[in-house]
Amino acid sequence: MNNLSDIGLIGLAVMGENLVLNMESKGFRVTVYNRTLQKVDDFINGRAKGKNIAGAHSIEELVASLKRPRKVMIMVKAGSAVDDMIEQLIPHLEKGDIIIDGGNTHFPDTNRRTSYVESKGLLYIGTGVSGGEEGALLGPSIMPGGSKAAWPEVKPIFQAIAAKVDDGTPCCDWVGENGAGHFVKMVHNGIEYGDMQLICEAYQIMRDLLGMTPDEMHEVFKEWNRGELNSYLIEITRDILTFRDTDGEPLVDKILDTAGQKGTGKWTGVTALDLGIPLTLIVEAVFARCLSAIKDERVTASKILSGPKPQFNGDRNDFINDLKDALYASKIISYAQGYSLMREAAKEYKWDLNYGGIALMWRGGCIIRSAFLGKIKEAFDHNPALSNLILDPFFKEKVEKSQKGWRRVVSTAIENGIPVPAMASALNYYDGYRCERLPANLLQAQRDYFGAHTYERTDRPRGEFFHTNWTGRGGTTASTTYNV
Repeated sequence: MNNLSDIGLIGLAVMGENLVLNMESKGFRVTVYNRTLQKVDDFINGRAKGKNIAGAHSIEELVASLKRPRKVMIMVKAGSAVDDMIEQLIPHLEKGDIIIDGGNTHFPDTNRRTSYVESKGLLYIGTGVSGGEEGALLGPSIMPGGSKAAWPEVKPIFQAIAAKVDDGTPCCDWVGENGAGHFVKMVHNGIEYGDMQLICEAYQIMRDLLGMTPDEMHEVFKEWNRGELNSYLIEITRDILTFRDTDGEPLVDKILDTAGQKGTGKWTGVTALDLGIPLTLIVEAVFARCLSAIKDERVTASKILSGPKPQFNGDRNDFINDLKDALYASKIISYAQGYSLMREAAKEYKWDLNYGGIALMWRGGCIIRSAFLGKIKEAFDHNPALSNLILDPFFKEKVEKSQKGWRRVVSTAIENGIPVPAMASALNYYDGYRCERLPANLLQAQRDYFGAHTYERTDRPRGEFFHTNWTGRGGTTASTTYNV
């Protein structure tokens, strides 16, 4: 075939279609394939009509249409479908060809697949793609990892289609080997869960405690989006609150309060537990969605269980300013926890992650893009070994400045029976992190009492472990010391 394509893409769902159109608009020729062949024909004769996009009706035809080294991007549902597609592709590819998984894949699968595909003489990229439908079409944030030798081949395409920040820098760069790209995307999604829950808690406080209408809340979010809370999620919340249903009433009030999820937030929480990182805010955000899903139980419980009736007697404008502080400080904690998780994963999996560069990749195109991501980049540029984001002078000052309002909001919400799991967990994390002496000494004594798990002493060097015969019946034998 004389007119060979620069890249092939398999999977013409929302993200796949829009990525193809994005690539074509940047001067690349793309061949598309979908298991349901009618989708190929509908796309070629519809949105792709007249564009430099070719359709293929088989894997063989797709591969034959590509320039060497061949680059095939898979945009199918995470899990076994990706493995099945890899197996279908391998017999038709040759040494140095590249398979790219652009779906929401769990990073351990990408670790495994990178090794497997490389054992066949091929190269593998697992890349996070964030920005939703509009981002895929106009410029997403792209987080690639996998076989490093593949990066120079895909870099021109990925950086061309990625979102750009003000100075033209693309929101895409190499993240690391194996599953590093999908890991960073997973953490991105976890932070996204946290951001969305925090905004929803602010919304519920305004609605149920302050008695504000959607139009009034719209004005607050519009004002917040002009300042330090400026972000994509604040922006779309502003717009959602004034969107009207066909009868002229606010649509948001008619949407059932049961939230869905696709698993990336859960993966983030489970990984944090595996690595021993206190990712409290993001896990609470995941559980808040789980709690929302048991709608029928909550309706029944609301008729049986009692609690305070929300009643606000203060100055509403002052409290809205407190709410802004609470939202901002909690948002900083969400990012701080996410970065702590990435730092620990880098140690565990021997990834050389560029934390400032990751913040840059998130500054445009993605769902969590916000004004202070530039400050995160500056923090890690200034101190690449920064152990926690809230120890950076800028973020330390912002959290301390927001602290009084943050505490007033959390305490007021609790007094009025309004759930604020994410804001409260963020504050508890902050207080726990800054606490020199936690009550874990008693906890460790309890563990030693019932299980001879031993303890360290404040008057002896770290690493020395002791056991006490608390009852006089336990003897001197201690349990093996280890941490999960």
